[in-house]
Amino acid sequence: MTYDVVINGCGPVGALAGNLLGRQGLSVLVLEKELDHYPLPRAVHLDHEMMRLFQSAGVIDAVLPDMIATDGHLHIGADHGVIRYMGTVGKAQPFGWANDWFFYQPELEAHLRAGMDRLQSVELELGAEFVGLEQDQAGVTVHYAGAGGLRAVRGRWVIAADGARSPVRKALGVALDDLQFEEPWLVVDAEVEGPVSFPPLTGVPDGADLQRLSVMMCDPVRPATVVPGRGNHRRWEFMLLPHEDDAGMMRPERVAELVGAWMKNVPHRIVRAATYRFHGLVAEQWQVGRVFLAGDAAHQTPPFFGQGMCHGLRDVANLAWKIAAVENDRAPESLLATYQPERDPHVRAVIGAAVAAGRYICELDPARAAARDAEIRARAAERAGETAADLIPAIGCGVILPGSAGAGERFIQPVLSDGRRLDDLTGQGWRLFGRGPDANGVARFNPATLPDGGAVQAWLAARGAEAVLVRPDHYVFGTGKAGDLLAARAATLGQSAEIAA
Repeated sequence: MTYDVVINGCGPVGALAGNLLGRQGLSVLVLEKELDHYPLPRAVHLDHEMMRLFQSAGVIDAVLPDMIATDGHLHIGADHGVIRYMGTVGKAQPFGWANDWFFYQPELEAHLRAGMDRLQSVELELGAEFVGLEQDQAGVTVHYAGAGGLRAVRGRWVIAADGARSPVRKALGVALDDLQFEEPWLVVDAEVEGPVSFPPLTGVPDGADLQRLSVMMCDPVRPATVVPGRGNHRRWEFMLLPHEDDAGMMRPERVAELVGAWMKNVPHRIVRAATYRFHGLVAEQWQVGRVFLAGDAAHQTPPFFGQGMCHGLRDVANLAWKIAAVENDRAPESLLATYQPERDPHVRAVIGAAVAAGRYICELDPARAAARDAEIRARAAERAGETAADLIPAIGCGVILPGSAGAGERFIQPVLSDGRRLDDLTGQGWRLFGRGPDANGVARFNPATLPDGGAVQAWLAARGAEAVLVRPDHYVFGTGKAGDLLAARAATLGQSAEIAA
């Protein structure tokens, strides 16, 4: 049997890919070398766009009860005063979800795997360790070691979602572009039975709840991050100082000392402590023939804005609709060549912001830290009202209509009068909002009749547009006249317009 897609790796990125592709009716085999998902937390933060993708994948109802929405990010300077606030309290949620969500990764992985189990066209094989591959013009043969010994499987396409040490990337000989950021940090997860004790802080905005914020202590004595979690889970990240080593920092007594300073008289239990090198790395090639790199296999992001896993989930959302268009709708295979041009600049922009933040966060010289604080505070007015969502740029090229207002932006998802969100009404796939002709493969909606309080009409008016065409991954293809948008889409997908007046 030849599968439409073989996915190597069943972490959250590979599992979301399996869900999205399976819901398109594609035959998918997911290979995972471990017999069970990793039992301890690794990633802890997602944003509103990921919640929308869980809607697309049909798993949001299962995922939501195990997540907690929080209120953004706060950076504290060397003098323990606020230098940067990216809070969301009281702000609009144009995409239908709060911007910051914390979760427990083993629970999330279990929900995503359960979603795949419900899809008849998706298979998961555990204990399958990648060995090698070869490809030709029609597909890829993947070799792996499984329960029955060495095996081979054939796929039209392969997605490598197999992590930072990606054996597929290594087999392909793809190099990583080093963005020149590497800092050692100790990451500690704990179960706590009360609030975190912060030192006295100045300049905390009214209404900001430190227990509901990701707090970055930019303290040259020891940079550290304190983040909330779902339930009683909390995470601390402590930068290693130049004289410290990994083994010494992971000693139980040292971990207890570091965390205990934040947990005065609060019972707590350390779940995990591990040292990491926070990197900024991007693969030079994300596509080699019929094989695509996604997630940490394609890029590694410093965690200062919590976007590492978000990048990977965006990757496979971008790939899934394009592979489905090729396999189901006879779109040209060249459509898949837009994957890296769309995603690479997107990822680099966010990594750049995270690296820039990391450089000022990791400053250990007291004089330079004080100068940094003064400089950041001097620019407070231009950053007023910012949130972490503002870090995500629009798509700049690829499957968009260049020159049209809003092209490449994430499209809004207003909450409807009945409490549902826009995608619950419109479904997934291509969607046209505006009066105009119908076209095969595109769902059309009249903004004037949407029960959204006029949100879509206001979005169009702000861009001076009659209509907007939205891609399956919720990014704007373009704005303009409905007929022109449909014709441009058809041309991009190598199809006849099939437009009915």
